[in-house]
Amino acid sequence: MKEFVISEVKAETAVLVGLITKEQDDSKTKEYLDELEFLADTAGAVTVKRFTQRVGGPNMTSYVGKGKLAEIKEYIKQKEDEDEPIGMVIFDDELSAKQLRNIENELQVKILDRTSLILDIFAMRAQTANAKTQVELAQYRYMLPRLQRLWTHLERQGGGSGSGGGKGSVGLRGPGETQLEMDRRIILQRMTLLKQRLVEIDKQKITQRKNRGRLIRVALVGYTNVGKSTIMNMLAKSEVFAENKLFATLDTTV
Repeated sequence: MKEFVISEVKAETAVLVGLITKEQDDSKTKEYLDELEFLADTAGAVTVKRFTQRVGGPNMTSYVGKGKLAEIKEYIKQKEDEDEPIGMVIFDDELSAKQLRNIENELQVKILDRTSLILDIFAMRAQTANAKTQVELAQYRYMLPRLQRLWTHLERQGGGSGSGGGKGSVGLRGPGETQLEMDRRIILQRMTLLKQRLVEIDKQKITQRKNRGRLIRVALVGYTNVGKSTIMNMLAKSEVFAENKLFATLDTTV
C-alpha cells in the first residue's frame, strides 16, 4: 500500500525596507513598517527581516543608498546559502519605474512597493464585478508607466519593413512596433473597456437605488480593519466577511 506524504507549502518570505527622514522619524517609520508587515501577512507572506536607513530623502535611482542596497543584497545571498531563500523585498513607498528596475537588477528577487502590495490584496479580496473592474483598472494604471522595466530584457524590434528605424517612424507601427509599444497599446485599450464597464455598472446601481424607493441608507465609514464589517453584521444581521486583516472586505455591501 502506497504512503502519501503531504508536504507543507511554505509561505513566501519577505524583507521590508523603509526610510527614516526629517519628515518621518524612527517611531513613525516603525509604525509604517508594522503596517507594511501586516499587509504582507494579509497577502500571504512572512516577514523575516527589516532594513531601515536614515537619509535626507529617497535615492532617485535606488530608493536607498548604495551601501544599504549592498547590505540587503548580502543578506539575501546569506539566506540563499542557508537554503532559506528570500521571496521578495517590499519597500515602504511607491517606487518609480527607474528605481524598480535598478533595484531588481541589483537584488535579483521579486520587488514590491506598498502600492503594488495593496493592489495585490485588493485583487485577492475583490468579489463583485464592480470591485474586480476597479481593481483591474487600478493595476493597469500602476503598471503602465512601469512597462519599460517589464520589457528591459526582452525589448526588440519587430519585422517592420519601413526605413528609418526610429521609434514611431513609418514601418514601425502594427507588426513593426516594439513589444513594449504593443503591450502599452493593449493595456490602454483594456483600460478604455474597463472604464466603459464601470459606467454601465454605475447606471445599474442608479436603477437599483430608484427601485428601493425611499428606504433610508446609512453608510459605515472608517479606516481599514477598524471593525466596519463586524458592526454591520451586528446591526443589520448581515453575513459580511469579517477578519482581523487589512482590507479583508473590499466590496460595498448593501
